[in-house]
Amino acid sequence: MSTATLQESTTSPVTAPAMRTEMTPEERYLFDLQGYLVVPNALSPAQLCELNAIMDRRIADEVDPEATQHRFYSPDSLLSWGAAYRELLDNPRVLPHITEMVGPHPRFDHDYADIIRSGHSPIGATLHGGGAPFDECCFYTHKDGRIRCGLMVVAYNLHDVNPGDGGFGAVPGSHKANFPFPAQWHGLDQRHPCVTPVTGPAGTAIIFSEAMTHGALPWRAKHERRTLFYKYSPGSISWSAQYYDAEKYPDLTERQRAMLEAPNARYAHRPQAKRG
Repeated sequence: MSTATLQESTTSPVTAPAMRTEMTPEERYLFDLQGYLVVPNALSPAQLCELNAIMDRRIADEVDPEATQHRFYSPDSLLSWGAAYRELLDNPRVLPHITEMVGPHPRFDHDYADIIRSGHSPIGATLHGGGAPFDECCFYTHKDGRIRCGLMVVAYNLHDVNPGDGGFGAVPGSHKANFPFPAQWHGLDQRHPCVTPVTGPAGTAIIFSEAMTHGALPWRAKHERRTLFYKYSPGSISWSAQYYDAEKYPDLTERQRAMLEAPNARYAHRPQAKRG
């Protein structure tokens, strides 16, 4: 059975009720096998409407109408765009996956949003990541019956990504590779057969380990690709050199504030920032 067929055959377990507290056995199997997982309906229609309306305004203010692609990536973060973007910090539809595979006290490491109107993404059309050589920030391990990810990504589709459109491309299983990915296969203009396009309608979340070899396939659809990237690390490590200031966002819950802490062991008596 192919990876794509296996993913399709488990659609029902993946769409279990959003408020559950842990991953299903099928999800664990698929993520360990592939290095990624597709979660349908991770965003509600109301969320999609609000997130896209905010992005419409940002695009109108900041993006050249003739640009083929743009990345929103700054110290201000997507969190500064409004409550709709802050609520995704601990989206209950994906929080069980985050806490199970990153740890019970995850850090929100960094975020950005990409729009692609045609052709290459803001970082081109090449693959990156992989299980070898080992990366201490983007590792993938399994120990004592638990998956552990050094950097895990939740990528939200704000517009439909259909078969043939392009978009996210993954090399399933490469998060556990013992050899470097062949250099001659990195380019995505001519996709190697080992690269799987991962598609889904607006509202889909693609959860993946940064240890998996992945990239953006050239965009060929007539409509715009819009993707939000929310990235999480274990509480004690960081990929990004920039840390969040929770005081900028007074509406955060205590859990959300904890997710924005700088790297530390999350010990109970650690100093807490004063509020007000």
